[in-house]
Amino acid sequence: MIPTEDASARKREIEEKLKQEQETLSFIRENLEKSDQLTKNMVSILSSFESRLMQLENSIIPVHKQTENLQRLQENVDKTLSCMDHVISYYHVAKDTDRIIREGPTGRLDEYLACIARIQKAVEYFQDNNPDSPELNTVKARFEKGKELLEGEFRSLLTRYSKPVPPILILDAISVDEELEVQEDVMLEHLPEAVLQDIICIAGWLVEYGRNQDFMNVYFQIRSNQLDRSIKGLKEHFRKNSASSGVLYSPAVQTKRKDTPTKKAPKRPGTIRKAQNLLKQYSQHGLDGKKGGSNLTPLEGKDDVLDIEIDSYIHCISAFVKLAQSEYLLLAEIIPEHHQKKTFDSLIQEALDNLMLEGENIVAAARRAIMRHDYSAVLTIFPILRHLKMNKSEFDTTLQGTAASTKNKLPTLITSMETIGAKALEEFADSIKNDPDKEYNMPKDGTVHELTSNAILFLQQLLDFHETAGAMLASQGHSCPAASSPRFSLLVIILCSFVLAGKVLGNLQLNLLSKSKVYEDSALSAIFLHNNYNYILKSLEKSELIQLVTVTQKRAETSYKELMTQQIETYQRSWLKVTEHLTERNMPVVQPGTKLKDKERQVVKDKFKGFNDGLEELCKIQKGWAIPDKEQRDLIRHNQKKVVSDAYRAFLQRCANISFTKNPEKYHKYRPEEVEEMIEKLFDTSA
Repeated sequence: MIPTEDASARKREIEEKLKQEQETLSFIRENLEKSDQLTKNMVSILSSFESRLMQLENSIIPVHKQTENLQRLQENVDKTLSCMDHVISYYHVAKDTDRIIREGPTGRLDEYLACIARIQKAVEYFQDNNPDSPELNTVKARFEKGKELLEGEFRSLLTRYSKPVPPILILDAISVDEELEVQEDVMLEHLPEAVLQDIICIAGWLVEYGRNQDFMNVYFQIRSNQLDRSIKGLKEHFRKNSASSGVLYSPAVQTKRKDTPTKKAPKRPGTIRKAQNLLKQYSQHGLDGKKGGSNLTPLEGKDDVLDIEIDSYIHCISAFVKLAQSEYLLLAEIIPEHHQKKTFDSLIQEALDNLMLEGENIVAAARRAIMRHDYSAVLTIFPILRHLKMNKSEFDTTLQGTAASTKNKLPTLITSMETIGAKALEEFADSIKNDPDKEYNMPKDGTVHELTSNAILFLQQLLDFHETAGAMLASQGHSCPAASSPRFSLLVIILCSFVLAGKVLGNLQLNLLSKSKVYEDSALSAIFLHNNYNYILKSLEKSELIQLVTVTQKRAETSYKELMTQQIETYQRSWLKVTEHLTERNMPVVQPGTKLKDKERQVVKDKFKGFNDGLEELCKIQKGWAIPDKEQRDLIRHNQKKVVSDAYRAFLQRCANISFTKNPEKYHKYRPEEVEEMIEKLFDTSA
């Protein structure tokens, strides 16, 4: 049973909690009533706002629609005015552009092209909208005038700034430095960059809008003239400078930085000079460096002037290729692609024709010379033909895409040179064999004949250009049976030149033997043959021709030495009429104390007199003969001194105890030493 006090306390606690809960409930009820009132007020406000908003919308929408219509009308008016201004502007184009068109595009190309564009649009407008209006004719005339002035500006810029390429720049461009692994390309600037861009711009406009190709004709005519002038300028440069300096080089190379490898002078192609230098050693000074008294004149007249002409032509060929390549690069920037090949073909025609004409003139000159039996002219063809063949592939590449007639010009020239060259080589070999034995043309001193020098000169050229000469012969089927194939191997070509060399030397040997018979004195004939054989052998050895000849004549060197020995022996026999007086034949046998009979004394006197007269006569005659080779001259003198001196000493010894005259000094005129001195002066015109 719960105590009373605890129940009372518990009751009071519950009552207090109930009271608090009732107060909270009352507070909540009051707040709900206030919230309901506020809600009713808000609903009332919103209803009022909605009503007013609907009234506002009903008032604004008509105004908005009216404003929108007004804006649309305003835009239409603006567009109409703009179109009217645009149309009206076409009617003013002619007037607005008159001054600029009249003054031309010089110095104001961009502005000028902008005016042309306005005129062109006006033309298009009137053609589309009012083709019968007089304004169309006005703007058309203005457009044609503008186009005409643009064409004139194109011509003017090209004419004013197109200059021939200076010769020194051309020489730099075609020079080759063998020491440099990578060759440095020399760029040829034909037009200033700013001018080039203007020309490209004008050309592009004329193609796209001008509907005109006449400017391409203007272009190739002007550039063709400059190309031709550049090559002629190089040729003139050679004429002015080569004669004095001997070697042409480009001073422009010297202006490079110190760390830049300096180029060599352009390598001069082999001409006839190299062969002549060897020949002149013999003809002017003899084989020993002393004058030999020869009348030898190995093709004199083909000297520096001819060298310059040959070098000039060869360099002009290289210059044409380099300049043509440079012209094509320039043309490709200006001329439309589908017109480039045709324009380039026309551009190079004048310069190419001039070069081919000059080449044909060289061939014609050689042909005329051959008809006169002057075969030296063919020497000019060797270096030219070799150069043309070496550069043919680059030449063909440069002319790729041109007309067939243009591409065939160089092969035609090469064929002409090969034909005339082969003819000259064959006829020269035959002429060596058939050269007449003209007495007045024979050297009086028995030295080298001009025919020999000319033959050696040809062989010298054959050594330097044996492939070229062999190709000449092979192309015509001459001198080489193996050359019947349409395609010649290098071996066949070289073999042809070897065969020709052997033929020339064989014919020369036969002719020299025939010519030697012109001399009445067999000793002089022997000296003549000896000198010529020795000259041939030394020339072959000194110029390495012996290696060329021994391919077809393995014993060539030995054969010439044997021939020389034979001639020395023949010459020595001329002294028998001197030494025969020194033999024991008919000499009286003298016993001690025995007196000679008159007849016996006369025999001894005759021997002395015969020896003295023969010695004096031979020394007088043979002193005027010549043996230019010191080694051979000394050898022949030495051998002859020994033979004569030994025989003379033996003869004097036999006559020492013979009393055959009261005046022995009358017959014993020379001591052995004096005889040797007389023989030592043989073959020396200055003694």
